[in-house]
Amino acid sequence: MFLNIGFGNYVNCDKIIAIVSPDSSPMRRVIAEARKKGTLVDASQGRKTRSVIVMENNDVILSAVITETIIARNAKGGKK
Repeated sequence: MFLNIGFGNYVNCDKIIAIVSPDSSPMRRVIAEARKKGTLVDASQGRKTRSVIVMENNDVILSAVITETIIARNAKGGKK
């Protein structure tokens, strides 16, 4: 199943490790490290980042949709 993370972007629900807010210093470091390694995917479409999704393969995905909304969508089962 796939999860809509905004603006026509989807991720595989089965591969998600965490959905977190980008506001803390540790998450900013995670984002910076992913950018440095080349594993950062910016799906925010140029808008403010409101959620960070960490995947099994260590990819870090940025989304402009707030964390609570993505979690609620994930709880509903995403998109088949």
